[in-house]
Formats: sequence, structure tokens, C-alpha cells
Amino acid sequence: MTPPKGAPTPKRSEAQSGRRQPYQAPTDRKAAAAQSRERGRDDRARRTAALQRGEQWALPRKDQGPVRALARDVVDARRGIGEYYMVMVVVLIILLVLPGNSTKLIADAVVVTLFLLILGEGYLVGNKIKKLAAERFPGQSTQGVTIYATMRGISLRRMRIPKPRVNRGDKV
Repeated sequence: MTPPKGAPTPKRSEAQSGRRQPYQAPTDRKAAAAQSRERGRDDRARRTAALQRGEQWALPRKDQGPVRALARDVVDARRGIGEYYMVMVVVLIILLVLPGNSTKLIADAVVVTLFLLILGEGYLVGNKIKKLAAERFPGQSTQGVTIYATMRGISLRRMRIPKPRVNRGDKV
């Protein structure tokens, strides 16, 4: 910061000393290791918080880009069949534990039906996202966005990373 008019220009040594403190190396290995762990812990906490907020620099490569952000918003704004996938898995486990061949047949039918429903929903949502992306981001690649949306759609809403930016029912 430049001093106000009328004040003399500070000497270089004074300006440098005011800018930063010299690095004090730890005196022993234990202290150095503890300091390194602390720095790593702080860095991971900062990165995790940024990932939860959806900041671009912290996102993994698979989540980066405007098309993927649009896909996240479209999936998060709707209520899909895939969200109930985990509930259905618990029901299936209970059906598989019960004795009898009829329960096993029912479980098999439920698995196939659930799988087909999730694939169909993923296909429809993926096509919707591709159309929106073509309108909003012409020239951007939409490769893999259908699978991305399907995988996000089958995870529980509160377990999604990055956290949803839109509420259910919002217009995207």
C-alpha cells in the first residue's frame, strides 16, 4: 500500500520487514512433522469446504465446466426415481433374506424393474440436459453428461458433492 502524501518513502528494509515474517524452521523433527500435518489438515479442510460449496478450483476434473454445472442443477431441481434407489436396496435385502422361492423371484423382478427405470430416467434427463446445453453453451462438449446425470440422480440428495445449488422444483 502506498503511504499517503506528505509521508516519506520507507526504506527498503522497513518495507520488506513490514510485508512478511521470516520463516522459522522447527528445531526438531517432531515439531517439523507436527507442523507439516497441521498445514496438510488445514489445506484439506479448506479444499473440502470449497468442494462442498462447488467452487471451480476445488472440483475434480469430472465435475468441472458449465455443462456439468447445468447437469447438476437439472438433476437437483427434480425429484427422480433414482433417489429412492437406496430405500429399494434395503427392501431387496429383506426380500432376499426371507425364505421361499417366491420372494427371490419378486426380488429379481424388482431389481430388473428398478434397473430399467433408472436407465430410462437417466436417458430422458440426459437428453434434456443435452438440449439445454446446446441452447445455453453452444460448442461445449456434452460427452458423458448422461452418465454423469444418472449417477448424480441415484445418490441421495444430501450426500451429493458438490452440494445442490438449487431447491427442488426450481426452474433451471
